[in-house]
Amino acid sequence: MARGPTTRPKSDYPVSDSAGSKGQTITMMIHPNAKQEQKILGKKRVAYILLWFPKPSETFIFREVIDLWKMGLDVQVYTLYGEIKKKLSPEMMEASKKVQRLGIPFLKRMPRDVAYWWKRNPILTRNLFKRIPVRKWKSVEFGGENIFGFLAGFTLARLFEQQGIGHIHAPWAMGPATAAWVASSLINIPFSFTGRAGDIYPQDGALGEKIEAARFVISENKTNVAYMAQYAPGSVHKIHPIYNGVPLEKHSVAPVKMRPPYSILALGRFARIKAFDDLLRAARILKDRGVPFHLNLVGDGPRKYQLLYLTHRLGLKDVVSYPGFVPYNKVSQLFLAADMFVMSSAVHSTGDRDGLPTVILEALAHRVPVVSTDVCGIPEVIKDGLTGYLVPQKNPLELARAMEEMLQDRDRAIRMAEAGRELVLREFAPEKTHKEVYDLLVSSLESQENR
Repeated sequence: MARGPTTRPKSDYPVSDSAGSKGQTITMMIHPNAKQEQKILGKKRVAYILLWFPKPSETFIFREVIDLWKMGLDVQVYTLYGEIKKKLSPEMMEASKKVQRLGIPFLKRMPRDVAYWWKRNPILTRNLFKRIPVRKWKSVEFGGENIFGFLAGFTLARLFEQQGIGHIHAPWAMGPATAAWVASSLINIPFSFTGRAGDIYPQDGALGEKIEAARFVISENKTNVAYMAQYAPGSVHKIHPIYNGVPLEKHSVAPVKMRPPYSILALGRFARIKAFDDLLRAARILKDRGVPFHLNLVGDGPRKYQLLYLTHRLGLKDVVSYPGFVPYNKVSQLFLAADMFVMSSAVHSTGDRDGLPTVILEALAHRVPVVSTDVCGIPEVIKDGLTGYLVPQKNPLELARAMEEMLQDRDRAIRMAEAGRELVLREFAPEKTHKEVYDLLVSSLESQENR
C-alpha cells in the first residue's frame, strides 16, 4: 500500500469521540489494567464500518461493540447508510447517538473527497478505480452496495486520518469491507472484516482479494474457514473462527412444561434462507397427525405476506400466530414460554444461506429444546441426539418427525437442551468470544504503535 503525506489536512467533517471516551470510563472501573493498555495503544482508535448501526436484527454485532467499549477499546462506529429509528431497544437508541453516518448527504461530499485523493495520490487512486469497482459482482443489488462502499472509502479515509483511527474493521464482508479495503489502501493502516453468511455465500466477486489485503479475517463459525480460504490460497492463517457471543447471565431457564397444546417457537427475519415455508408444511403434517400445538412465528421481513398466504392455504390459521417483530429486550419472554424452538434454515438456489443463527444459541441459553437443519455452521451447535435434533434441509416430513419426537419425550428433550446450554456457555460466552475479537484488534493497534 502506498503511503500518503504525513501532514493531515484540516478537518471539514464533524468529529465525535463520545463512544470511545464513554467506553474507557466504564472499563476503568471493570478492568484494572485498562489504563496501562491505553498507554500502549496511545491515541489510536478502531473504526467499525457497517451499513446501519444499530440494527434491530443484528443484536450480535451490537453486543460486540458494546462489550468492546466496556473492555476499554476506543471504537467509533461509522455507517454507510442513514439511521434506523424504529424497533430499537432503549439501549440501542442510546448507542445510536454515538454513530457517525454518511447516508444521503455523503453523495454531495463524495466528488470532493475523490478529487482530494486524486490530487494527493493520483497513481494509487487510479489503480483503485481500475482494480475494484468494475468487475462481475454476484448481483446487481450487491454490486451496487460494493460500489457505494468503494466510493465511501474515499470519504472515510479522510475522516479516519482526522480522527486518529489506527485499525478499520467491517463486521460484514461486502460493502462495509470494500469501504474498509479502500480506506486502508489510501491511508496505509490495516483493516479486517468478518465473514458470516449471505455476505460470503456466494462470494461477492472480490472476497479473495479482500482476504489477501486484510490484516486478519474473522469467521463467525468454523465451517466458513475452509470455504473462505479457497478464494485466497495461502491466507488460511489469517482467518480466525470466533463465534458470536451470547450474554448468558441475562437468560433464565425455561420451564419447558410440554403440556398440550405444545408451544412451538420460531423466530427470525422472514427471508428466503429461513425457509419458514418448510416449517409451515411441517406444521400441517403435525396437525394431520393430531398433534396438539400452537406455533408462534415471530418476526418480519420481505416474505411476510407469502407466509401469511401459505398459512391460510394450508388451513393453519387456528394453530399459527404472527406476533410481528419483537425487540431484543423482550425476546427472552418468548423463549421462557416455549416448549420447543425450530429453525428451518435452507440454502437458497443462489447459494445464500444462514451462517449460524444467533437465535439458536439464545434458545439453548434458555434451555429450550431445539430442532434445526444441517445448514452451514448449525451442526457445530446442534449435534443430532445430543444437543437437539438435526434434520436435512428442505424436508418438511423429516422436520415434522423430529418435532413430534421432541414433544413426545420431555425428559430427553430437557437433557439435550441442558447439554446444548452447557455448550453455549462454554463456547459462546461473550467474555470469551468478544475478548478474542478485542485481542486481535489490540494486536493490530500495537503493531501500528511499534512501526
